Amino acid sequence: MIFLGVALLVLGFYERIPILWPVGIILLVIGIVLELRGMAGHAVRGRRHYY
Repeated sequence: MIFLGVALLVLGFYERIPILWPVGIILLVIGIVLELRGMAGHAVRGRRHYY
């Protein structure tokens, strides 16, 4: 999800598509939060690790 968020941000920047910026930021933030929760040992959606 982090990779997809960064890819959308880059694509939105180069192609000048404004809707990709908020979508990319939202996916990036969600991916980082899930990654941090997984690293802290909390179960994410029933899984012990989030990949």
